Amino acid sequence: MEHLKELTEQVCRLARETGAYLKAERRNFRPEVAEEKHEHDYVSYVDREAERRIVGALHELLPEAGFVTEEGTAGLKGEELRWVVDPLDGTTNFLHNHAPYCVSIALCRRRERLMGVVYDPCREECFYAWKGGGAWMEGERIGVTATQGLEGALMVVELPYDAERYRPTALHLLERLYGRVAGVRMMGSAALALCYVAAGRLDAWLEAYIGPWDMAAGALMVEEAGGRVTDFLGREAETGCHHIVATNGGLHQELLQVVAEQLPRL
Repeated sequence: MEHLKELTEQVCRLARETGAYLKAERRNFRPEVAEEKHEHDYVSYVDREAERRIVGALHELLPEAGFVTEEGTAGLKGEELRWVVDPLDGTTNFLHNHAPYCVSIALCRRRERLMGVVYDPCREECFYAWKGGGAWMEGERIGVTATQGLEGALMVVELPYDAERYRPTALHLLERLYGRVAGVRMMGSAALALCYVAAGRLDAWLEAYIGPWDMAAGALMVEEAGGRVTDFLGREAETGCHHIVATNGGLHQELLQVVAEQLPRL
C-alpha cells in the first residue's frame, strides 16, 4: 500500500460527510425508533444508513478490500485488506443527545492496522493516522502526555454493557483508582477516548468486551502518537482483541498491575 496519506485524506472527507449526516439526523431524532440488539446495546436506522453510505464510498475507493462492520451491511470474502467500520460509535450517547459520538473507519491488512480516521461531529474534530506517518487532529500533529505515574493521571474507566461479567472488575478498578488518580471519567465512545489518549487529553483508557470497529482506528492513533496499546494481560492488542488498555506508555505497566488484581472473565 503506497499512498496511505492520500487515502487517509479521502477517508477524512468521507468521515466528515457521514458526521454531518449524523448531526442532521440528531436534530429530529426520536429515541423510540431505536432497537435493542443486546441488553442496553442499541441500533437505529441512523447507524444502518450511515454504514451503508460509508461502505459504498469505501468500496469505490478500494474495490479489492473487504469489510468488518458493526451493523453487518458488508462482510469479508477472504480479502487481505479490510475496512473496519463503526458508523456511529457512542450510539447510547446519540440516542440521548449527549456528546460525544463519532464515526470510526480503519483500514487493516488482516490484523495489521494501516490507517485510521475518527470524526467527532459534536466538536467538529477529525483525528487521523497512517502507519509510520504519525497521528494528527485537524492538521496538527498530536502526541501523548508525559505523565509517569497513576497519581497524576486523568483516565477513562469505561463500563461495558455486560454488567454481570464485568461488575467485579469495575468495582475493583473504581476502588483502587478513585482518589488515587487525578480523575476517573466515562465517555461512552471507545474510539474517541482512544483519540483523546493520543492527543494528550487523557493519560489512559481501558474497556472490555469491545468490537474491532470500536478500537481499530483509535488504537493506531495512540501508537502513532507515541503511546502504548495492549490487552488486559499486557500482550499486543491486535485488531479484534476485545479487552484493551491504552496509555501514554509511562504509566502502562502500573495500570496493568491494577487490572491484573481482578481480571474479568475474558
